[in-house]
Amino acid sequence: MQTMWAPWRIEYILGHEKEAGCVFCKALGEKDELTLYKGNTTMVVMNKFPYANGHLLVLPNRHIAELHELSREEMGDLLMTVEKSREIIKTVMNPDGFNVGLNLGKIAGAGVGEHLHFHIVPRWYGDVNALTVFADIRTIPEHIRSTYDNLKPHFEALGKDM
Repeated sequence: MQTMWAPWRIEYILGHEKEAGCVFCKALGEKDELTLYKGNTTMVVMNKFPYANGHLLVLPNRHIAELHELSREEMGDLLMTVEKSREIIKTVMNPDGFNVGLNLGKIAGAGVGEHLHFHIVPRWYGDVNALTVFADIRTIPEHIRSTYDNLKPHFEALGKDM
């Protein structure tokens, strides 16, 4: 039998206590270990509790919850950053496809409902197995720090292109 280690998941499983305030606004205001990109109106962070390797979150810098609150500039930049992020993941990780979307409101599954954010989840054939179905466990084959280290140089270059 093989052992699958995903030590960063224990915090989520045990119901970690949430810090006061918005985690995304905190990441914008300080150096955050999972922040890949900070632009004029958008930023990209790795999901601390990913569904798959390379699960990214793209969000506006402004603390808003709804699409209609975005300016035209923010909306355009946000979607462009989503696409550039997807291109980087495609180049670095070579997935077979993607789930890209957003959850508006807690009832729709938004973990941070008060700060709008897009999810980009790379997908590979066979990436979901029986563990997910029978034991409500996901297997993430690469440590989040390794994924970060592989993606970060590409996002540093993205900052120069935008």
